[in-house]
Amino acid sequence: MNDLYTTAINTQKATKQWMDVLAENMTNYYTPGFRENKITFKTFLGGAIVDNNLKNQGQGKSIPGTSNENLFFEGKGFFMVRSPEGNVSYTRLGEFTFDSEGVYRAKSGDTVQGYILNDKGEIMSGTKSISADLYEETALKGGALSVPTTNIKLWIDPNNGKFLGKYDEYEIKKDGTIYGKADGGNRSVPLYKIATANFHNPSGLFEVKEGVFVETPESGKPVIGRGEIRSGLLEQSNIDFKANIANYQDAKIQMELVNNLIKSNKALLQSVMEIAVQG
Repeated sequence: MNDLYTTAINTQKATKQWMDVLAENMTNYYTPGFRENKITFKTFLGGAIVDNNLKNQGQGKSIPGTSNENLFFEGKGFFMVRSPEGNVSYTRLGEFTFDSEGVYRAKSGDTVQGYILNDKGEIMSGTKSISADLYEETALKGGALSVPTTNIKLWIDPNNGKFLGKYDEYEIKKDGTIYGKADGGNRSVPLYKIATANFHNPSGLFEVKEGVFVETPESGKPVIGRGEIRSGLLEQSNIDFKANIANYQDAKIQMELVNNLIKSNKALLQSVMEIAVQG
């Protein structure tokens, strides 16, 4: 009887955690960049307990952003951002804008990371360049690229109102290259390549704040992200709303059964105690 009661209590606690996770998912269905929570259970003689709470790192659908500065990463990987303390983290939410000084920032204030390019569009690592073909080949093989990133800055010259004093406008291409454009769009110069990264086990990343992750031993070291960057769009949450509704209904039924079992056990214990007192 005590074993049944312990089993019911443990299962009740696990079911409550399950319902809380499902409720959080459904509440954030319309939150851009939100990652769906998924929990797993394990059972033992004392009942069911939550084994793990994982983040679904699958891709959500694209939705219109608020400006062309916003980015949507269609593919496998994350944007790289850097905190004021210099710590690098990773996010799928490209809710980026240029601040008053021309620095490309996430909504949190972290700076978006990129690589400086030469006029051929090659990534510069110190005084050496890395060809676009080598970068693409490395990305296809899921390899790492140990090149320091930098803050992306397109300051506007107060003397002529142009980006970096030279360009009338900028454009972000699908490969993540930011071009400065001049002469009515007839001259286009590569300036930066937006840095992206992926992981062999993205579910092993640790979420430090909503939608922002850091690497762990479980995730492994970052490798090059693989996909296309689309300007003017954001990523919607990746929640399967129908599946969460169905799971929540199952959880409610499970909770009712467990509560009834606990209630019955309490009544039975009370009866046994009364009999013992009378005896």
